[in-house]
Amino acid sequence: MKTAIITDSTSYIPETLRKEWNIYMIPLNVVIGGESFKEEMDITAEQFYEEVQNEQKLPTTSQPSIGQFVELFEDLSKEYDAAICILLSSGISGTYQTSVAAGKMVDGLEVFSYDSEISCAAQGFYVMAASRLAREGMEPQNILKKLDELKATLRAYFMVDDLDHLKRGGRLSGAQAFVGNLLQVKPLLHFENKVIVPFEKIRTKKRALKRIEQLFSEDYQKGIPLQAAIIHANRPQEASDWMEELKNQYPETEFQISYFGPVIGTHLGEGALGMTWAKKLF
Repeated sequence: MKTAIITDSTSYIPETLRKEWNIYMIPLNVVIGGESFKEEMDITAEQFYEEVQNEQKLPTTSQPSIGQFVELFEDLSKEYDAAICILLSSGISGTYQTSVAAGKMVDGLEVFSYDSEISCAAQGFYVMAASRLAREGMEPQNILKKLDELKATLRAYFMVDDLDHLKRGGRLSGAQAFVGNLLQVKPLLHFENKVIVPFEKIRTKKRALKRIEQLFSEDYQKGIPLQAAIIHANRPQEASDWMEELKNQYPETEFQISYFGPVIGTHLGEGALGMTWAKKLF
């Protein structure tokens, strides 16, 4: 069985990798100043952060239309027997549900929609694993079982630089944001039950990053080979410096740098930093 691998733009897999592994991508949208842009196609992360610096109003985001999924599925049915769609958490977007609905509307292609229950580089771990397994000829149901195994080992923590974005997005009350900024609180966040929730409140950025390192170290010491990604919102140098420190401490871990693109960056704000890791399957 020939299986196509599909993801959405919030996995932030570079175009070069998508082409190399034949990964298909459905973009989400970000609306800035009344103009809609397809993420990773019409606007880059760098362009997004530059644009929003001059905007008074917070950008908004929207999911792909069901028509986009149907059109892609119909095209793929000419070449593939099945498709696995690995999508951002159903707790923060309706993209997964749209994929499920679209899959029922197309003949000639068996569609398996997979809720990553997360986003960004962590979602990308699933996509890259599925792509390798599909290339090896593994059946879709067995690929999904492998993804579930990966999910059991996956962790992701991130901190925001400015609580106002979380407040304006409905994640924090005004009082919490005011007090947090006053005290330089850098809340550590993570995904729990498919939604973003606070993990711990920490006073400074330096301590927040050290706490993430501590959480990573606890898993590293279990002796399981790990892959990890540093994720940043327009802070490439900070991300690079942090990764080099970690590579020196944990030379056996495969590190990469990724980013919070326009859609996720809208909700976290510029300056956010995070780290995700999971068992290395290959």
